[in-house]
Amino acid sequence: MLLVKTYLAESGIHGIGLFAAQRIPAGTVVWRLEPSLDLELSAAQIEALAPPAREQVRKYTYLDLVRKSYVLCGDDARFFNHSDAPNCHDFPDADGGATVAARDIAEGEELTSDYARFDAEHVPYGK
Repeated sequence: MLLVKTYLAESGIHGIGLFAAQRIPAGTVVWRLEPSLDLELSAAQIEALAPPAREQVRKYTYLDLVRKSYVLCGDDARFFNHSDAPNCHDFPDADGGATVAARDIAEGEELTSDYARFDAEHVPYGK
């Protein structure tokens, strides 16, 4: 669940991106797993979906490094784009983890994270 004000806009990184609608000081928790909003799925549940639904769900899920379940963010957090030098860091844990501002983030700046820090299936682009 996003814990800061954000909006979606065209991204210079990829497609649509998530942008800060407020100044976000370094150390601010930006996102935290919220079971009442974010959906956790097993591989079997995803495979049981009709092919078009499965493709859509896989596009926006990640395999949590700690919990070993697929997470589908129920809000716009699924539009975080990847960066090798992100402005947010992810800290997976048994409770679902958190995303924290790695530095001060200006209003209007795109929020980014390093997918390898939380997604067990992340393959670096170009590989």
